[in-house]
This record gives sequence, structure tokens and C-alpha cells, in this order.
Amino acid sequence: MTLIVQPVILSGGSGTRLWPYSREAYPKQFLTFVGDKTLLQDTVARVADMEVGAGIGLRAPLVVCNELHRFLVAEQLRQMGYDHAGIVLEPAGRNTAPALTLAAATALAAGDDPILVVMPSDHHIEDTAGFRQRLLDAAQRAADGAVVTFGIVPDKPETGYGYIRKGADLGGDAYELNAFVEKPDALTAASYLATGDYLWNSGLFVLRASVWLEQIRRFRPDIAQACELALTQGKRDGDFIRADKASFGACPSDSIDYAVMEKLTGGQGAVAAVVLPLAVGWSDLGSWPALSDVREQDADGNVTVGDVFQKDTHNSLLYSQNRFLATVGVSDLVVIETTDAVLVAHKDHAQDVKAVTDHLKRSSRQEHIYHAKVHRPWGDYQGIDHGSRYQVKRLTVKPGAQLSLQLHHHRAEHWVVVKGTAKVTRGEESFLITENESTYIPLGVKHRLENPGTIPLEIIEVQSGSYLGEDDIVRFEDNYNRIES
Repeated sequence: MTLIVQPVILSGGSGTRLWPYSREAYPKQFLTFVGDKTLLQDTVARVADMEVGAGIGLRAPLVVCNELHRFLVAEQLRQMGYDHAGIVLEPAGRNTAPALTLAAATALAAGDDPILVVMPSDHHIEDTAGFRQRLLDAAQRAADGAVVTFGIVPDKPETGYGYIRKGADLGGDAYELNAFVEKPDALTAASYLATGDYLWNSGLFVLRASVWLEQIRRFRPDIAQACELALTQGKRDGDFIRADKASFGACPSDSIDYAVMEKLTGGQGAVAAVVLPLAVGWSDLGSWPALSDVREQDADGNVTVGDVFQKDTHNSLLYSQNRFLATVGVSDLVVIETTDAVLVAHKDHAQDVKAVTDHLKRSSRQEHIYHAKVHRPWGDYQGIDHGSRYQVKRLTVKPGAQLSLQLHHHRAEHWVVVKGTAKVTRGEESFLITENESTYIPLGVKHRLENPGTIPLEIIEVQSGSYLGEDDIVRFEDNYNRIES
């Protein structure tokens, strides 16, 4: 009998502790921190091309993500050769237990009972080969009905992670999952490390789809019913599986650990809960200092990225995205520069970055949501200048892509082509403009911008009017189903 392995990627986080690189509309899992792949792509690749051997079949990844991020996920999977991967959309964040319930029900609907390899999209693992070997061990145990999680072998008394306490030795370097333990203080963490009985909680799980659904129905029937109704009343939108907004909105929020796993510890559940120790250079990249552990450091313990000069600087993380960054005579700092924001923090306080994003929310600002460059399914745009009744943007439209047919009630637009060829629909007319040519879109006129060429189209757009917000868009036709019904 062939075992079917289904990678499930949970990609619902917003990564606020890695602000200002990570933003709500473009969070950390879509960014590149180590190597040449994004964290999401690294997670997919960790399983996607592994050699599973005879008797095991490997499915394409199934990603559960926020609806806001659907085009980012689709594009990054497309870059890896997955043109039709399964993407389940959450209308709202409800934590990991509902996300896994959506994934398990979707996987089971394909007609078999696959072994789910459940992975957050924002982890880093150095030893991929070692992880794959342990994954195959976990899959064999999951095939027999066990719920398996990985516990990271700690190398320091970490206070930023929850812990797992090992129980009875099951052989094969596997243990009964005895208990989950909350994040400890420094003294308690040191005692955990000394005993050797505690592992960091990784948030990685391996189990059959049917086993998860049985357990969530048993322990949290309210979550199970809400998710199953959301899928039944949802719909397919191309490669996207849309959970019904009202049904999923009524779903309680809970984590995999609290909803099910804690109730299986210590042999008290109807199924075996197993923990496999994992020593593969794991990090959840949950804060800026965590990057210092996975990036190459210089002789003074510094990690530098971008156009950076440092003198008499020690044990610091220096990231420059756009401008020249210089430090002199400092230690233990995190300095992060982006187009529209700069963060300076002591490493000991880097976990408190959320206070900045909370301030931005209270102030009704946008820097916690969007980067200066805002990504759209057709390309991206970036603000260049703005005033009380005007703003200037640079638009890049991918080859073959088109914006929606739309109009604006409060602004007119001037377009200047600086690269490529644009096809413009304006009212009842349609025409082409090329480099150094321009056109004008009057207020209240239906219009559309397309790139019929084979190279990216770059446009300078000057908007003028009484209101310039992004919500002043009335869409009539859209290739990306962004028209509200």
C-alpha cells in the first residue's frame, strides 16, 4: 500500500517582530533572509524534491493563507514550477487549528487519506537532509495512527520558545509526548536544559488527515463544524479554495496545541502522541536577533546586509535596503533601514518591536501594512511624491498582465510610459502608447492599463484630485476576481 504524503504549509502569520521588513500585506514568509529563496519557498523545497523511496507518494504542496496574500503565494509557487498548487484561503485569521482543519478536509476530499506534513511557512532549517530523514521516520509512525510532533534539541536556555517534556522512550529515538510547557523564565529554562528531558516546541506535525479530523471533532466540535461548513459553502476560484466568509468568521480561534495536542499528552488520548527530537539547525526566525544565528557573522559578531559601513561596531545586525548605513562605536544593536522607515533597537529589546506596529495602528498610519512598494497580482506600484491634491507613483506591469477596468470618482490620472508599450482603454477608445509618450484619464471615465509586450511595462502615474485613497476604485471587470459581489 502506497503512503501518500501531503505537505501542508501554514502561511497565516504577519511577522510583526520583523518590522519594518515584514509588513501585514507582505509579511516575512514572502521575504528572502537566507539564501536565494523566500521563507515560504524554502519551506516548500524542504519537502518538495525529497527522495521518498518505494511505497511513498508525494503530493504537491497545499498552502493555507490569508486571502490578502493569495497572489503572493500563487506567484511564489509558480516560480517553483507549481502552476496549479492547492491554495486554501482564510477570510480571517483564526489561528492554526482551524487552518489545519481546512487543510485536512481539503486533502481528504481528494479520495484518499494522506499523511499531512504540517509546517509553518517561516522557519529556517540548516540540515535539510537530516530533517527529511526524521520526516520519513515520522511518516511511518503517522501511518499507524500516531500524531507526531518534532521537538527541537535545545542548545541554550531559550526563554522565547515553549517547551515539550519527553515521556517514555518508545525506541528509535522517539518518545511519548508527556506535556507542553509554556515559555519559561531564564532560571527555569536553564534547569530544562540541564535535565535533557525538554525540547523546544517546533510547531511541526505529521499525522493522517483523518486522524486530525477525528480529534478536532472530538475535542473542538465547534471548530470542526465551522470549518466543514465554510468549505461546503465556499467555492473554487481557479487554484484558490475559498472558505465561506460568514461560516469561517464564526469559527473560534485556537492553536493546534491547545485545541488537540495538549489533550493527547501523557498517554491520555485515544491516539498515540509522539515527539521525535530534531537537531537540524532550526530557527523560527521570530525576531531580528534570531537572524544573527543563521547569517554569517564577521570577526566582531556583526551581520551586515546591503550598503553598510561599520567601525568599532560589535555584535550588531545592520540591514540596509536602500540607503548607505554607517555605524561607529556601538554594540548589540539592531539597525534596519527601508525606504519609508528605520528601526534602531537594542538586541535585548528586539522582541518589543510590536510596540511600534501597535503605535502605527493606533495612529491610523500605513507603515505596518504596506511597504513603499506595494505588490499587486499584475505587478507593483511605489509612491514617489505626494501633496495635498496630488501624488506620483511608479507602476510596473508584468508582461501580459492588465489592471482591472475601473473608474475613479475623485481623481484624474496622467500616465507617462518610461519603458515598454502600454495598451490603454479610455472610455470607448483603445490605443497603444510607447516610451516617452503619455495620456490623460479624466475623472469618472472608465479605463484600463495593459501590458501587451514581453518586457515589464513601467509607467509614471500622476494622480490629481480631492481624494487620492486606494479605495476610490470602482471595478467593472477584473482578471483576479477582486470585484465585490
